Amino acid sequence: MLSPHRPRKKKKAAVTTPSNTAQSLVILDPITMEIAPAFPLVSFLWPARKPTSQWIVLPLILMVVGLFRWVIGFWGYSGYQDPPMYGDFEAQRHWMEITTQLPISKWYFFDLEYWGLDYPPLTAYHSWLLGKIGFWIQPRWFTLGTSRGIEEQLLKVYMRATVLVSEYIFYIPAAILFNRKITKLGGATPWESWVALAAVLLQPATILIDHAHFQYNTIMLGLVLASMTSVLANRYLWSCIFFVGALCFKQMALYFAPAMFAYLVGICLIPRPNVLRFVSVSLVTILSFTVIFAPLLLGSLYESNKNSKLLNSLEPPPTLRSLPLHIDTTSWYYPLVLQLAQSIYRVFPFARGILEDKVANFWGCVHTIHKLNLYPIPMLQRISMLATFISILPTCMTISLFPRKELLPWAMASSAWGFFLFSFQVHEKSVLLPLLPMTVLLGTEGGLATETRAWIGWANILGVWTLFPLLKRDELRVPYAVLTLLWTYLLGIPPVSWSLYTPRQTELAAPTKLLHLAFYMAMLIWHVLDEFVTPPAGKPDLWVVINTLIGAAGFGICLLWCSWQLILRSGLMEDYFGVRIRLEQLEKVDVKEKKALKKSQ
Repeated sequence: MLSPHRPRKKKKAAVTTPSNTAQSLVILDPITMEIAPAFPLVSFLWPARKPTSQWIVLPLILMVVGLFRWVIGFWGYSGYQDPPMYGDFEAQRHWMEITTQLPISKWYFFDLEYWGLDYPPLTAYHSWLLGKIGFWIQPRWFTLGTSRGIEEQLLKVYMRATVLVSEYIFYIPAAILFNRKITKLGGATPWESWVALAAVLLQPATILIDHAHFQYNTIMLGLVLASMTSVLANRYLWSCIFFVGALCFKQMALYFAPAMFAYLVGICLIPRPNVLRFVSVSLVTILSFTVIFAPLLLGSLYESNKNSKLLNSLEPPPTLRSLPLHIDTTSWYYPLVLQLAQSIYRVFPFARGILEDKVANFWGCVHTIHKLNLYPIPMLQRISMLATFISILPTCMTISLFPRKELLPWAMASSAWGFFLFSFQVHEKSVLLPLLPMTVLLGTEGGLATETRAWIGWANILGVWTLFPLLKRDELRVPYAVLTLLWTYLLGIPPVSWSLYTPRQTELAAPTKLLHLAFYMAMLIWHVLDEFVTPPAGKPDLWVVINTLIGAAGFGICLLWCSWQLILRSGLMEDYFGVRIRLEQLEKVDVKEKKALKKSQ
């Protein structure tokens, strides 16, 4: 008896000629009339233009980007041999010993003058896990009271490894999945997808801050990417869960919150109100916050019931003391209120002032001319809130009226730039947030074309350049130069390649060329001055201040460009001008009819 099974037909090999979407990756040699790579990163992935298994290309990309991340860790880190406070490396290590050596109720109260915990609970849980593993390896690394400022080489290896492993758990998979979804949405080829992914994972600013300076920003950024990926997959409840996770790991994820909120509101109202979706999104968001805060709150409640004297040793935060309501300190719920109020007070440190060091944003520029610390903090809070609201209002209105998936990265980038420029208590490292959605735009339709690549490349170089004063203090000049020049070489942008800005290049408008070239030249001249010219005796921070002013101007342009691109791509301008044209035509017809009527009379 013959088997009913029929062998599957072999698929025909795909044509290797670049598709319409992949034309931005190749150029036509006028002499040989053969296609060639448009920029060096395409050259490295040139074999992948043919049908190639992802299990060959993807591991190669991940090995290369992982190698750069690990090697960069051989250099110093924030606060190395710099007592008494040291730096971010010591802060992260200290949080690991706090969370493993103290009761959970004391995590947000212990020794606030020396790197007190000031991130949301998910960071605390992450520190607890890494501290437990590290204590098992070598207890003296995380022995409270005796390990302060410890700088053993094996500890450095362990801490560097925790950043790398955390990134490969959270950030790398999220970047891969988002890149795959967004390229398919734009009709891009797998080849374009690999090129865009390699460019995103080699972004210099993120590598330098997390793997050289030392932080865990990529966990938060990975959760944001996971939330955006869930939106692209129409899994809105998962998007809420991942975004709440990002907020509960680092509060800076609030930079993206208005755009994400506006988008979710838009899909609940347009094209018709969807009450079930709105209720589901709201409940899942509240439930996610509850689940993440539950261990902290319930643990504190359990410990206070077990030890009644514990509450007497915990001083309530000023925000709780200033409440007009009377809260009974002997009630069963007081430990919950105390712990929640203290964690919020630590996460949002308004008392520190509007500025944290010299930051390339609007307030940093104003402070250079007129000292903002002369004004009361509450007034500065209100002003910064109003300025931030005004800067992100067009973005939020556009994405809520036109809630399309492909517009979400543009809205997230615009919202983050608005927060970075105008919000309260901004760090220079927060520039990583707007750079993330802007860089992943390389995977969108036309993202690797000349214009978009030029803008994204320019924004990234400007961003990492504003981080140079911070990296210089950490003795990270060489990693900064190597990674930045490597990335510019791979993407074919200045200062390594100026081909995008030659007169023969007609895809970039002349004003754009002049603008970018002016900033590139300013950055190069600044580096020369910073390296070889000593600032005047009365102005030791002159070069840092100039860096701040130039950076803030460039970031303001980034905000305008992202907002304008969002509005253009939404179709809002087409609809507006279309209506205006129709109205003008109707008015002309009406005038002609009136004239004809007068003549007939």
